[in-house]
Amino acid sequence: MSDKIDMQNQGPTTQPSDAPAPDQPGTDPNQKGEQKKKGIVDAIQQLGQTNVPQMESNIHCLSVIGQVEGHLVMPSQNKTTKYEHVIPQIVAAEQNPKIEGVVIILNTVGGDVEAGLAIAEMISSMSKPTVSLVLGGGHSIGVPIAVAADTSFIAETATMTIHPVRLTGMVVGVPQTFEYMEKMQDRVTRFVAQHSNISEEKFRELMFRTGELARDIGTNVIGSDAVKYGLIHRVGGLGDALNELNQKIEWNRKGDVVQ
Repeated sequence: MSDKIDMQNQGPTTQPSDAPAPDQPGTDPNQKGEQKKKGIVDAIQQLGQTNVPQMESNIHCLSVIGQVEGHLVMPSQNKTTKYEHVIPQIVAAEQNPKIEGVVIILNTVGGDVEAGLAIAEMISSMSKPTVSLVLGGGHSIGVPIAVAADTSFIAETATMTIHPVRLTGMVVGVPQTFEYMEKMQDRVTRFVAQHSNISEEKFRELMFRTGELARDIGTNVIGSDAVKYGLIHRVGGLGDALNELNQKIEWNRKGDVVQ
């Protein structure tokens, strides 16, 4: 009898589904914060970058840092820019109607030649205004990427190393390999000459100069020297680059031709 009475007394109580579960996932603000932090950490680990909270902008910032990674995966301790991550960003910026211009920030030691040229070709073929800024260094294959923009800037203390194409790994067929490297070198030289004010002859002279680099041939160009050689358009910083880009965006809106 007592068992029956107890069951009847419990019947009118509120159904369990009506009462909120205090420990239910998604209801704890602290748990949401932890999930957001985890998402940012995952983005840093996988992409090497994270989107900093910011107001909506009509300018897309594309960063090329560390070593440009191509078809081979670099060691985990190397800071890299993966071309399979950069190219979709360029395509998205070109297609997004809210994006009116792209600023490319470079601080790179170089890397895979074909991957670097692919990025440079993508930037140079964009219909929207582009401005590049070399900070720290824009070495090796970073040079074509820097000159691919409509207007290029270099910080006063930044450097750019120009040297011949190098090859790592086993060589099979020396004459054929040498011919292949020479053709690849010509591709880089032609691209730089076409997208800057330096001539192919001057660029080759800087590329094969001896006595400046330890255990290597080539030239280390600093700040204003890059402008003097015609490699970069102007010496300047972030403010100068953004002012130039905003001006080009205004010209684009008015239908003027962006040089």
